[in-house]
Amino acid sequence: MFWKIINSMIEIENLRKSFGAKKVLLGIDLKVAEGEVVAVIGASGSGKTTFLRCINFLERADDGKITIGGTAVNLRHAARRDILAVRRKTAMVFQQYNLFKNMTAVKNVSTGLEIARKIPREQAKEIAVSALTKVGLADKLNAYPSELSGGQQQRVGIARAMVLNPHIMMFDEPTSALDPELAGEVLSIIKKLADEGQTMIIVSHEMNFVRRAADRIVFMDEGVIAEEGSPENIFVNPQKERTKQFLKNFTNKLVYAV
Repeated sequence: MFWKIINSMIEIENLRKSFGAKKVLLGIDLKVAEGEVVAVIGASGSGKTTFLRCINFLERADDGKITIGGTAVNLRHAARRDILAVRRKTAMVFQQYNLFKNMTAVKNVSTGLEIARKIPREQAKEIAVSALTKVGLADKLNAYPSELSGGQQQRVGIARAMVLNPHIMMFDEPTSALDPELAGEVLSIIKKLADEGQTMIIVSHEMNFVRRAADRIVFMDEGVIAEEGSPENIFVNPQKERTKQFLKNFTNKLVYAV
């Protein structure tokens, strides 16, 4: 194995973000312990994706601080070196696969290692092959994105994130573009990483999955964390009325299997 799971506590404090007059995040505070899997759920427009994008500086927050791996960074005033320091410790898997269409699967995974981590080409390729094998794509190393199913493309995206040895992996609705069968392929890979101790924040609408995979559930509503707790507490005995309203459409469909 050429990558290793690196654990450290992540803390986000007073994260705020507006787009013009629209306030999207109203002061998010969240701690994620070493090896913990936190699932973020909530209705569309509640701020879940913006939350992840601000952590990784894909959006510039209006206020807030992130501490990760002993590095504390102001989310609003971070300099380029600070942003790079955070990004070296995080990895993001997106809703859309964001693969380079003109590159094979193995090249999609190895390119970031060569450019961002300055790893020699042959070593980077070796790492990429190992990661793609781990996600079940040993027979698709030289396939281009157009030759892969949606689920396979997303697994390439997960492999690309894995090889960066992130302190935390973040998933933004990783199965939203997939049909149920292909979604299952991707979710099984994420669950395997969770079982191995990878620290994660997962934004997902797959309630069965987050109930099985997460150590803690965070329910966001209108830019705030409205409620959080263990999967059992949130799904079986939510305390807030808004949480109950959100979950009522899912409760009868949940099958809790470990």
